[in-house]
Amino acid sequence: MEMLAFYYFLAFFLAFFLLSKQLFPNRKNLPPSGPLSFPIIGHLYLLKKPLHHNLARVAAQYGPIVLLNFGSRRVLHVSSPSAAEECFTTNDIVFANRPNLLVGKYLGFDSTILSLASYGQHWRNLRRLTTLEIFSSTRLQMFSKIRTNEVRSLLRRLVVAENSSKTVEMKSTFFELTLNNMMMMIAGKRYYGDNGGDLDKARQFQELVEEIFGAAGASNLVDFLPLLWWVGFNGLEKKLLRLQRKRDQFMQELIEEHRLARTQSKDDKSLIDVLLSLQENDPKYYTDEIIIGIIQVLLNAGTDTTAGTMEWAMSLLLNHPEVLKKAQVEIDTIVGQDRLLNESDVANLPYLHCIINETLRLYPAGPLLIPHESSEECIVGGFTIPRGTMLLVNLWAIHKDPKLWEEPTKFRPERMEGIGGVRDGYKLMPFGSGRRSCPGEGLALRVVGLTLGSLIQCFDWERIDEELVDMTEGAGLTLPKAKPLEAKCKPRPAMLSFLSQL
Repeated sequence: MEMLAFYYFLAFFLAFFLLSKQLFPNRKNLPPSGPLSFPIIGHLYLLKKPLHHNLARVAAQYGPIVLLNFGSRRVLHVSSPSAAEECFTTNDIVFANRPNLLVGKYLGFDSTILSLASYGQHWRNLRRLTTLEIFSSTRLQMFSKIRTNEVRSLLRRLVVAENSSKTVEMKSTFFELTLNNMMMMIAGKRYYGDNGGDLDKARQFQELVEEIFGAAGASNLVDFLPLLWWVGFNGLEKKLLRLQRKRDQFMQELIEEHRLARTQSKDDKSLIDVLLSLQENDPKYYTDEIIIGIIQVLLNAGTDTTAGTMEWAMSLLLNHPEVLKKAQVEIDTIVGQDRLLNESDVANLPYLHCIINETLRLYPAGPLLIPHESSEECIVGGFTIPRGTMLLVNLWAIHKDPKLWEEPTKFRPERMEGIGGVRDGYKLMPFGSGRRSCPGEGLALRVVGLTLGSLIQCFDWERIDEELVDMTEGAGLTLPKAKPLEAKCKPRPAMLSFLSQL
C-alpha cells in the first residue's frame, strides 16, 4: 500500500509539474505556441499521419517557426529556408544531437550513424569512418560493379515479366534491388531473386527486414508521455527488444562468417571486411556492437528511402509520358542505342538529374528530417529556443511553398535546370544539411540515376489502364505511396538484342 501511495504521489507531482509549465510558461521571447495546447498532452492531438501535412497547416496559420508541446517534449517546427539555414549553420553544433527515442534506441533508425551517439568525439570518429571507409568516392567506385550487376539483373527480370504478359509491381522490385545492392556491399550476399544463395537464410533475412521496417513506423506515445509506463504501456519496447536481439544474432553470424574467411584471405571485399580490418588494428574501439550498429544504419537509411524515390519517379513519369519521352531522347542522343547505359554516363544526362531532383522536391524520402535536439539554449529567427527542444524541419512544407516554387504541386523537371547537384540553398535539401546530413547521398544518387536511366533506355512504359497513377501518400516512417505502383513495360526494339543477352 505504501508503494502504491508513493506511485500515486509521484504521478500527481509529475502531472502538476507539466500543467504548471503549460499554464505558467517562462516569459522569455519564445516562438508562437501554435493552436490550443491541452494539459498533460499539449499538442499531441496533432500527432496524426501524415504528420508533415498537419504541421504544414499549423505553420500556414502561425508562421514558419512554431514551438509545440508534444506531451513532455518541446518541439520546434521549422518550415522556411531561412529558419532551416539558421538551425544548420549558426546553431549547427547546438542541434547536432538526436533525441533519445525508443525506436532509435533499439534499432538505430538514423540517417547518419548510430542514433544514440551524442555529438562528440565518438560521433565524429564514426562519422569520419563512414565518410572515408564507406561513402568515399574511392569506395563507391570499388562497388560500382555491384550496382551495375543488380540493375542488369532487374532488366533481365523485367524481360521475363514482359514475355509472360505480367504487370510489374514496382515497389517490391525496387526494394529488392536496393536491399540486394546494400547486402552485396556489406556482406557480399544477395537475398532476393536469382543466385540468392541459402534460401532459409534469405527467408529469415526478408522476414527480419519486414518486421524492422514495420516497427519503425509504429507510433510511440511513450516517448512523449512517460506516465504511460505506469499503466503497462511497454509492449512496443518488448517488441523492439526482441527484434534487436534477432537482428543482432543475424548480423553476428555474418560477422563470424567473414572473420573465419579472413583467416584464409585478408582481402577487403566487403564493408564487413573493411570494418574487421579496422577492428584488428583497434579491437577495443571497433567492437562487434559498433560493426552491427553501422550495418543496421546502412540498411535502414539505404534501402527503403532509395526504393521509394524510384517508385515515386516512375509514377510521375507514367503520369507525364512527355517527360518520359524527353528523357529517352536525351539518353538515345548522349549514350546511343548501341550499348547499355553505364553509371559513368549518368553525369552527362542533365534532364535525368532534373527528373530526380523534381521527384525529391515533390516527395522527399524524409518529409520531416530525422529529429535533432538542442543541447543548449539558442536563438532562431529572433526567438529563444530552450535547451532540450526537439527540432523538426518540415522539408515537405519548404519544397511545396508557393513563395519559393511556382506552381509547387506540379511536376516540372525543367524548373531544376541549372541547379548543381541535388541542393538549392536551403529551399531544396532532400538529404538534410549540416553535420547530421545524410552521408549516403552519393550512393543513393548513383543507384537512382543508374536504375532510372536504364529503365528509361531499355523499355517503353505504360500505365496498367487509362487512369492516372494514384499519387496518394501512405503512412510510414519515410514517404511511401499509399498504393504500390504497377506498370506495363515492353523492350524498346533498338535495345532488344542487348536485353536478350543479359
